[in-house]
Amino acid sequence: MTDAVNTYPGERLGMPQTGSGSIARPGRRIGALLIDYTAATIIATGFLGFDQFALPSEAGLSQFAPLVVFAVLQIVFIPTAGGSPGHRILGMRLIRLGGGWVGLWRPIVRTLLLVVVIPAVIWDADQRGMHDRAAGLALIRA
Repeated sequence: MTDAVNTYPGERLGMPQTGSGSIARPGRRIGALLIDYTAATIIATGFLGFDQFALPSEAGLSQFAPLVVFAVLQIVFIPTAGGSPGHRILGMRLIRLGGGWVGLWRPIVRTLLLVVVIPAVIWDADQRGMHDRAAGLALIRA
């Protein structure tokens, strides 16, 4: 018996190689992350009094305001819009591998692992981060 070798990310998940429904590639993912974190920083600065130029000794707990806003954006937008604002702007969406609605707990688990960072930078052969694998999700091109 021979092991099948995947020729492209998402093949073993039954997804197309390119176009709509294919696994989102790293460039789009990083771009979406930058959009989302920039938006979170702007919101934290405007509404929560976050001072991005304060010294660490002066910032206190407010230094985590952008991260908290980022997490809230992820948790709210993934089940309602199919992805974060950055995902949607760059033409991606999150899907549940078994089909159906992603639910409420999957975005929470995914986001908690995403803000820890390490699970997000460890990918499998299908270019799915550990945060997506743990939640049973895949980030695809819309």
